[in-house]
Amino acid sequence: MVAAVTGIYRTFKLSGVEQDKRMNQGDVSLGDLRIDRDDEGGALARGWSWAVWIAVAVGGVAIAIWWSVGQPIELKTMAVSESVAAGERRSVLDASGYVVARLQTTVSSKITGKVMEVLFEEGMRVGAGQVLARLDDSNARANLELAEAEVASARSALAETHVRLIEAEKQLSRTTRLTSDKVVSAAELDTAEAEAKSLQARLERQTAECTVAERQVAVWKRQVEDTVVRAPFAGVAVSKDAQPGEMISPVSAGGGFTRTGIGTIVDMGSLEIEVDVNESYIKRVRSGQEVEASLDAYPDWKIPCKVIAIIPTADRQKASVKVRIGFDKLDPRILPEMGVKVAFLEAEGGAGAKAGVLIPRSALFRKDGRDTVWLVSGGRLEARTVAVGMFGTDGASVIEGLALGDVIVLDGALDLVPGKRVRQVSP
Repeated sequence: MVAAVTGIYRTFKLSGVEQDKRMNQGDVSLGDLRIDRDDEGGALARGWSWAVWIAVAVGGVAIAIWWSVGQPIELKTMAVSESVAAGERRSVLDASGYVVARLQTTVSSKITGKVMEVLFEEGMRVGAGQVLARLDDSNARANLELAEAEVASARSALAETHVRLIEAEKQLSRTTRLTSDKVVSAAELDTAEAEAKSLQARLERQTAECTVAERQVAVWKRQVEDTVVRAPFAGVAVSKDAQPGEMISPVSAGGGFTRTGIGTIVDMGSLEIEVDVNESYIKRVRSGQEVEASLDAYPDWKIPCKVIAIIPTADRQKASVKVRIGFDKLDPRILPEMGVKVAFLEAEGGAGAKAGVLIPRSALFRKDGRDTVWLVSGGRLEARTVAVGMFGTDGASVIEGLALGDVIVLDGALDLVPGKRVRQVSP
């Protein structure tokens, strides 16, 4: 229609231009300028024809504009049907994190050695002190046997010296009596005293040597014991990292051919949740606050928890603060490293515990700094400002602006115009 009007205008404009051009060129005579009375009717008819064409074009443009503006658009909507009772506790902050074990360790040996046998499998429950693996102890046992032999030898020498000392003390006693009776000389008495004192000193030295040998035996017994790897606490083996024939060391050695651990043990009684809370919202979290957790593996299972501690430091890279959350009651379904979502609940009797309705978060958008939803009323769109009480894992609690039965647009972020006709579509 617009094109038709434009064509008529251009026709008029071109006709006038052609007449002016003919007059300027002298092609127009006085006869051409004479009014033809017989053609008055035809000119009038042509004028009416042009007027009709213009009216039709303008009408078409108006119809096109009405069609584009008045045509309804399809939007996914929903009727508000869920209410939030007064006093119901809502979430003041949502976060996500992982289940972690406070008591978890990778069990290793105290010495470097070759693994001879591994006595556990993944998923096995182990007790404190239970043998998990044994290393090659042949060298340690050989040294232990040598040390025990040295102890036996030292004890034999000590016993011999003890006997000789007893004999020397008796000889000294006899020599002392004989010297007092003038039977033997003083020189013989001195010799007997020296022999007794010498044997006494030897006895003391051999006693010390015997003690050293015994302690050496204890050292090698400890070396043999160190070839046995035991569980440091009761728990569940979650990984098995070494096999018989491999080398194991308490420190990294030998490149990729040396293991640094036999396996990992977890105390399932020490499971808790760790989440990183944005430092801008950490003021909403307090120690002892009640928390509702849901595992990613069991999203419909709501697990009651409490805040154990807020770690008093922030991560400058992530601008977050770590929060520890403890389970009120543990369950076998809760496993380490599981993903979990948590909702920090408001305090009882808090300001957010007002009656209202529950809507999806996606229906909200910000307009002029206020929370707003698109409301469908009478088949047309209306921007309705609302007051949100609390944000939760299941939506937002609207305490003012909406009532049960109101129909809202699910996607509030759409670029819509108030007053636009709407054809409702089920989500």
